[in-house]
Amino acid sequence: MIHPSLEENKHLTGLIQGIKVAMLTTLGSDGSLRSRPMASLQAEFDGVLWFFTNADSLKVDDVQHEQHVNVSYADCDEHRYVSISGRATLTQERQKLEELWSPLLSTWFPQGINDPQLALLRVQADTWEYWDCHIATMVPPDRHKPASLVQPVLENEKLRKGDLSDTWVTQDVGSKKTRNATT
Repeated sequence: MIHPSLEENKHLTGLIQGIKVAMLTTLGSDGSLRSRPMASLQAEFDGVLWFFTNADSLKVDDVQHEQHVNVSYADCDEHRYVSISGRATLTQERQKLEELWSPLLSTWFPQGINDPQLALLRVQADTWEYWDCHIATMVPPDRHKPASLVQPVLENEKLRKGDLSDTWVTQDVGSKKTRNATT
């Protein structure tokens, strides 16, 4: 189980906050990968992601066959991209359903919280990686010519299950540093 620091939790929460749809990728029994959009629940990331689903859906069949899944988030306007890999399990625990339920979910679950097929997919993260790109442009002196790219600043970090002391990698315009690096 991952035990990310409070700072790491807040950072990842900030990266996925406001992204309303995530793509959940599962492995089918025939070996094929299948991705589908899932409504994001706006909660602080603590190493677990939650998604409402129908207990009899194809994604649940996939997860029962193979628990390894990937959840990806993309905010193209802000140039933020997050990929979270982990293990998915299904629960119909009433207390958790009530805790996470929002009336907005009635769009997908018209019977509401009392729907007997209502369930939650719990994704326990094993690994996550993100790309946070800030692109600056220069206004050209001649406004009839296109702006030129000054320098993209790309931050890329990856966290793996296990020893967290040396698994973060930062990429800043081509240079790589580990969390413990002294530069």
